[in-house]
Amino acid sequence: MNANAIVQKLWRLCTVLRKDGITYQQYVTELTYLLFLKMMAERNRETGSLPKGLRWADLAAANGLAKLEHYRNVLVTLGTTSTRLGKDDALVRPPGENATPDERKRYADARPLPDMVQKIFDSAATIIREPQNLATLVSAIDELDWFSEERDQFGDLYEGLLQKNAEETKRGAGQYFTPRVLIDVMVRLMRPKPGEVIQDPAAGTGGFLIAADRDMKARTDGYFDLPDSGAWQKRNAFHGMENVAGTLRLLLMNLYLHDLENDHIDLGDTLSDKGKELGRADLILTNPPFGPAGGPPTRDDLSVTATVSSYQLPFVEHCIRALRPGGRAAIVVPDNVLFEDGRGRQLRQMMMDWCDLHTILRLPTGIFYAQGVKTNVIFLTRGKTETGNTKAVWIYDLRAQMPRFGKTTPLTAAHFEGFEQAFGKSPYGAERGPDEGEAGRWRKFTRADIATRGDNLDISWLREAEDEAEDGLTEPDDIAATILGHLQAATLEIEALMAELADEQPEAAE
Repeated sequence: MNANAIVQKLWRLCTVLRKDGITYQQYVTELTYLLFLKMMAERNRETGSLPKGLRWADLAAANGLAKLEHYRNVLVTLGTTSTRLGKDDALVRPPGENATPDERKRYADARPLPDMVQKIFDSAATIIREPQNLATLVSAIDELDWFSEERDQFGDLYEGLLQKNAEETKRGAGQYFTPRVLIDVMVRLMRPKPGEVIQDPAAGTGGFLIAADRDMKARTDGYFDLPDSGAWQKRNAFHGMENVAGTLRLLLMNLYLHDLENDHIDLGDTLSDKGKELGRADLILTNPPFGPAGGPPTRDDLSVTATVSSYQLPFVEHCIRALRPGGRAAIVVPDNVLFEDGRGRQLRQMMMDWCDLHTILRLPTGIFYAQGVKTNVIFLTRGKTETGNTKAVWIYDLRAQMPRFGKTTPLTAAHFEGFEQAFGKSPYGAERGPDEGEAGRWRKFTRADIATRGDNLDISWLREAEDEAEDGLTEPDDIAATILGHLQAATLEIEALMAELADEQPEAAE
């Protein structure tokens, strides 16, 4: 049974569990706990990581109500930071008030659970109410022939579940799920290298970090010839931050199944002071959240966007500041980042001064599950100085005269072939295909050209066919996503106008 067949089998079980009041999102989270326990057993990694009595075999052996009660105890115990491993991996709980000196010493000598175990099971709780439903899940997972799968396919299986979840819950899952075809294109063009620090400040389920690792393994024979057999690469190369605890759980599981560690993956708000802990990066790959942020950033180093109460502009400023000189980035942004006045214009000026903003890809509409907002990918390289780094910007329009993508018209790698050929093989934008003029999709605009437009980078020249594409939609989900996209786009423009008006208000006299 291959990975796709396993995904289909596990996903069909979700229908059974819906009777227990379990949503798709809850189902994938529940599978995260169970698959982690199963994979620890399959990979012989339980020793030194999980206490005896709380392992997969113990759960599989229990019956009826005892199985559900045992499972609840596993989740609570593994998610308690005070739980420790004693001699021979015996479970050691914190000593009570009446504990003997020997019991206190036993606890003091015990080891804490590995960081990944604690993070995955932090505040974990099952939403399964019926013992039979848990038994069905455990039996199905236990009966699968996991040993027929290659190591990377464990991760592919889990990503398949994440994608199924995103397809079924457009408005919820799409906030952290970026289409894999787009991720792969961005990674291929940025050509990550072993030894680089690669960062995603809005990590979601880890798609960019895992794709970067996969790309390096495919292109680099010496990937594991680094010091300590690539141990640094596994533990220190990938840095990320995710602000939603449930999504962080999925992220950590995804990394684990792709044989990556998580020393620099953390829960937190990148736009708070904790975001500074991400440090400097050689490469940033990210799809930051869009829309209202509930207030301006609380960091003191985001000077240009300090008063902006939406996500997209402050996240771009973070990326600019987090890049090392010579570092490069590929960032998904909504259209308003390219045209917004006031703080938006100041941010674009900063970006073109501090960085070589060499390429903009105008993305087709309808490719995100939750956002119908028009989006782009900006490709840039941080300069060694903070002035005059952008000489020209090349723009590829993959939006005009394209179908509206959705369930009925999926986005594929073939749609990006023309752009990849025009972009060239240099991740720094040093190789360019010829300017195709007004009749083509690929054009060059000098810094002077952009200045005459008031530093507005929302440049289009091909006739839009968006209205015709929308008229052809038939799937209710696609139609709803389109309507939502128009509303979100309008909201972003209103926010931009309000921010601009606020900037123009004179300060009150003291």
